[in-house]
Amino acid sequence: MLDSDLDELYGVETRTLNQAVARNIQRFPDDFMFQLSKDELENWRSQFVISNPDSKMGLRRQPYVFTEHGALMVSSVLRSQQAVEVSLLVVRAFVRIREMLAVHEDLARKVEEHDRQISSLYAHVERLLRPEEKPKHPIGYIKDRD
Repeated sequence: MLDSDLDELYGVETRTLNQAVARNIQRFPDDFMFQLSKDELENWRSQFVISNPDSKMGLRRQPYVFTEHGALMVSSVLRSQQAVEVSLLVVRAFVRIREMLAVHEDLARKVEEHDRQISSLYAHVERLLRPEEKPKHPIGYIKDRD
């Protein structure tokens, strides 16, 4: 997400968000955040049809881009009430997801055990339906082959 998107989410100005990140830069490794290069910014701008090619699209500098982890880390460095609320919602969402996964794992184990039991039962029924063929004793006189 762009820094300008996160500022709306957290209810702060973009410069405030970027200042908080700069003050806590050790919390934002390369896999959490990066800044668009000039070429990337120009490529991004070219994706939009604009009448004025000299337009900066409201950007004075190359924006920062935050990964999922970086977007979550931003909430820990901001002091706005909205940032606190968003942070709490994110934590609760992750806890709920973890709970749902645990329930699904438990359910998957139960289904797997059920499948094993059904398979065993099916094999047993198959054996019962196929009676063993006992060797038949021939009737009549049998000459020794020796």
